[in-house]
Amino acid sequence: MSMKSDNNHLLFFLYYHLVLVVKYRRDVFNDDISDYAKDMFVKLSENYNITLVAWNYDVDHVYILFKARPNTEMTKFINAYKSASSRLIKRDFPQNFGFKVQPFIAGRPNTKETVETSMKLLDEIHAYQGTFTFKELHQFVQKLCIKINQIFHRGT
Repeated sequence: MSMKSDNNHLLFFLYYHLVLVVKYRRDVFNDDISDYAKDMFVKLSENYNITLVAWNYDVDHVYILFKARPNTEMTKFINAYKSASSRLIKRDFPQNFGFKVQPFIAGRPNTKETVETSMKLLDEIHAYQGTFTFKELHQFVQKLCIKINQIFHRGT
């Protein structure tokens, strides 16, 4: 269980215990997410000369035991792992965080009135393709801008 340094005549045993807790202690981890997070840890640790020794989890935290070299930049590794794992787990397992994945039709968002209004105005511009001179188009766009400002600032 020893790691001998290649360039120095040193023998060292650097084992680290790391416990990562889910924000607000939410029940997030299951077998799939734990395996996914463990694979990410192993892939990222190769760049930092870190070796995974043990991995355990409960629904709201992960316990990691790993060994590293003395010159390992531990804070950089831990910050990189935390940010990457959080981002990728939320992206690939949205149902575990209460997010609903809904289909989205581009160009026709189903949101607030301001977005729908601007889409209607853009449809007006598309309806007049090629029928204006540059001067007429400039005046048309100015009128649309005034119309948009009036609609957006109506509630304020």
